[in-house]
Amino acid sequence: MKTVLFFSLLAVSSVAVAQPKLVNQAVISTTTNVIAPEEDELTNVQNGPGNGGGGMAMFRNFGDGETKSTTYLKNNMVKTVMKSDMGRSTILRDNDKKLTTTLIEMMGNKTGFYITDAEQAEMRKRMDSMMQARRATDSAQTRRSTPAANNTEVVYTEQAKKIAGYNCKKAYVVTTRFLGKDSMAVWYTPDIKLNNISSTGGMSGFGNMGGATGLDKIDGFVMQYEMNMPRGRKMTVEVTKVDTGKEVADKEFEIPKDFEVKPMKEMQNMMGGGRGGMQIIRN
Repeated sequence: MKTVLFFSLLAVSSVAVAQPKLVNQAVISTTTNVIAPEEDELTNVQNGPGNGGGGMAMFRNFGDGETKSTTYLKNNMVKTVMKSDMGRSTILRDNDKKLTTTLIEMMGNKTGFYITDAEQAEMRKRMDSMMQARRATDSAQTRRSTPAANNTEVVYTEQAKKIAGYNCKKAYVVTTRFLGKDSMAVWYTPDIKLNNISSTGGMSGFGNMGGATGLDKIDGFVMQYEMNMPRGRKMTVEVTKVDTGKEVADKEFEIPKDFEVKPMKEMQNMMGGGRGGMQIIRN
């Protein structure tokens, strides 16, 4: 009887050990690379400011190349600082208030805007309606790009490797769409989960408006993934360092006084009623 009880307790503790450790404070460094097809790069050069294109292609390709990001986590506060050749942006996420504030430093200007989760949901609905209207003439494209409800599942494998000192396993995030399935390879560590963060890098810093679909379903913390983007682009994201022992000061989440921060609605009005506002394109 004692032997049976011992092995029962051992099995229970093994399951407990296998559960990811929840981390409430950390600093994570991540590198994101967006690679464009060669023919698109040529179009960008031909349509540049010096060739009569007015720089529109360059604006469309915003985010291409390498972006370094640092994410700070402290309980329900998350801050992501992203640096690239185009400038620097900081996204502050208050999960208690369900509020996302974006600060942008570009060409000497320091501006910002904030938006609530409810406003983001309404913006997504408007964007979806606009996209559906544009694709009304191409029903096949609409079906191909629109996922069905409850469409994402995670397929785990036993493939393993180390990333940034963490033992990682490979999984596939499979998204079912009307005309087939998309599969995204993901490397994750089953050792830890970060409070309020399923992944870093890519578009994950933009509150509820960004991030690859399905990463929040991974049973651990995502350390690396690769995904296809519109217009033939490919995005690779890799965590280079996770520091869970560093104290994150409260002042990290304060908004600097030299930024002019406005509600997102005001920013949209300045850009023509939202038609020229920021749009986050999700694959």
